[in-house]
Amino acid sequence: MSTAISILGGVGLFLLGMTVMTDGLKAMAGSALRTVLGKAAATPLRGAFWGAIATLIVQSSSATTMTTIGLVSAGLLTFPQGLGLVFGANIGTTGTGWLVALIGVRVSLTAAALPMIFVGALVKLLGSGRVAGAGAALAGFALVLFGLTTLQQGMGGLAERLNPADLPTVLAAPGAAWWSGMLGVLALVLVGLVMTAVMQSSTASIALTLSAHYAGAVGLDQACALIIGQNIGTATSSAMAAIGASATAKRLAVAYILFKLIAAMIALVLFPIVTPLLVRASNTIDGVTLLAGYHTAYNVIGVAVLLPIINSFTRFVERLLPDRNLALTRCLDPSALTIPIATEEAVRRTAARALGVVCQSLGGVLAGTLPPDKAAPSMQEAAGALSQAQEFMSEVSGPPESPAEQRRLTATMHALDHAARLAEVATETDAWTVHDGAEAVRATQLCADALKCAAEIAAHVAAAPGSRLSDDVQRKASSSERLDAPIVGSTPPIQEALLRLEQCAKDLNSLQKDHRVATLGAIASGSMTASEAMASVDAVRRMDAIAHHTWRSAAQLVEDHPEWLPAIAPVR
Repeated sequence: MSTAISILGGVGLFLLGMTVMTDGLKAMAGSALRTVLGKAAATPLRGAFWGAIATLIVQSSSATTMTTIGLVSAGLLTFPQGLGLVFGANIGTTGTGWLVALIGVRVSLTAAALPMIFVGALVKLLGSGRVAGAGAALAGFALVLFGLTTLQQGMGGLAERLNPADLPTVLAAPGAAWWSGMLGVLALVLVGLVMTAVMQSSTASIALTLSAHYAGAVGLDQACALIIGQNIGTATSSAMAAIGASATAKRLAVAYILFKLIAAMIALVLFPIVTPLLVRASNTIDGVTLLAGYHTAYNVIGVAVLLPIINSFTRFVERLLPDRNLALTRCLDPSALTIPIATEEAVRRTAARALGVVCQSLGGVLAGTLPPDKAAPSMQEAAGALSQAQEFMSEVSGPPESPAEQRRLTATMHALDHAARLAEVATETDAWTVHDGAEAVRATQLCADALKCAAEIAAHVAAAPGSRLSDDVQRKASSSERLDAPIVGSTPPIQEALLRLEQCAKDLNSLQKDHRVATLGAIASGSMTASEAMASVDAVRRMDAIAHHTWRSAAQLVEDHPEWLPAIAPVR
């Protein structure tokens, strides 16, 4: 009974310590974790490397995975980039096994752990911010050490009652059928899977396995089989978390499960070759160290196999779980709400997509290429998406931490506000009416040109990370379809589009003022009736409002990209 109590208490202290330490390390990291993950995942290979480093630092693959889901949902990372981070997190989480192997099972640090718990708890209670996080990390680390010592004491008692001969035979005895050994492997794999599923922590279950082997209760080859099952068992928490989750979370969960299964299949195929080598190596190298290395190598090989085919792998997962969300609101994933910068990026991309739809639809109506009844549904959908984006922004977990993020958020909210005002004007039926007269025709042309420029800019902002606009869009941005205003030929396409858009808005504003004076004066001369004049004035004024909101929304969307911005005054 005392043995069971010591084992259960040790596991409980270990789990509690890991939770407290992880929370403290995440508090110390602050926004650095998402900054590193967001910038370091340029390629899946780099993502795997930095995902492993980040997980090793914060000692939580869950923290890395959830941050990755938020970044992918917001569009800051592509699905392959996010998957690279998740793969790396699986390698980084094996670092705890090395902690157990090199320190936990060898040295009793109870005398040092208790004072560390006191100091860490005191700093946690009296400090704030990163200082409090450091205290929690220290206390959590001490709890882990204390839990491992308690667990080792329990395993010592277990070893008196249990020995490897009591467990299924993994390596078939000489002359025995090979399938008897494989049945033993599969049985222990199942046991390891159940252990992790019950404890909801592969780290704790692997620490239990390493301690059991160190105490002599489990053989080296049997421990390897348990580790395979424990690695598969980590996917059970992801599978449960994906129930009712967003499409992005479900895709990452499915990819994670497939990764675990593929790695397990590779390990099982290699098991008859690898385990005899480990057994022979145990004559010169400590078995617990070999198991920690096996755990790491197990995950590294799985990542090495999948990384070269990650694009094909992600396409398979995407076909397996197609995203049925509306294209305009696809970025508004609840998983992004825990990360302010991801929330802002999700809203920014939604505003860009909605702006593009409104500009394309209204521009087609003004050009006469799209009937108003065909354009109305898409513009109403865009207006609804902008409304959802406003509600989504109000649910963010907290304000941005850095001044740069605050400025970016302010620009995004201005862009969202102007896009919403544009959609409100565009959904009015009168906005589609084109009046006679040279000024009205010129105003219509300027408004159509402004909408076309804004659509190009919105497409660029809404493009997936790492991708570029198609050659067709780039050609349009630098083609001869431009205003009469002189533009420097070397200006980048997005800058050029924004300059043309600004010129359209300013020209239309000047034309609107002159048109109003001239049209109202035509009433006195009798050349126009009052109703005709007022209708024409309202139409041009409405086009002026459309061009202004289009320009300001597009300008705010690209404000955080200096390379896109021409020298324009920051008008809100």
